[in-house]
Amino acid sequence: MPTCPCQSGKTFEACCGRFLSRNEQPETAEELMRSRYSAFVRRDIAYLKETLWPKLQKSLDVTGLAEWAETKQWIGLEILRTEAGGPDDTRGMVLFIARSLDGGSVAEHRENSAFRKKKGRWYYVSAVSENQALALLRSVKGG
Repeated sequence: MPTCPCQSGKTFEACCGRFLSRNEQPETAEELMRSRYSAFVRRDIAYLKETLWPKLQKSLDVTGLAEWAETKQWIGLEILRTEAGGPDDTRGMVLFIARSLDGGSVAEHRENSAFRKKKGRWYYVSAVSENQALALLRSVKGG
């Protein structure tokens, strides 16, 4: 059985495959982050749109996103830090590096991603700066 592209060490079916098949929902912001990375690897643009914050879905450039994803050969995901984003939280942040081959060299995409939960479901909201991430975490922790 193939291992998951998100590099969790689990099989695809036991990890992100259960989310990309739409059989289950991610319980944490990190699970959603990992499944979105796997969706990029597998070119599942519909999943990327479905897991984007609902108010942002209509304005998503699906064609542009698909074209960008096609230009990448994804080779790895490294989760550097997660803050909040657990099953009982409503907000979370995941700092990660996604690596790809771009023109024969390794390119790194480093991002702090903000996630929010609505009606029990996690969504990707946006990339945030380090200062925005700290403000987000203060709001989650109540101070």
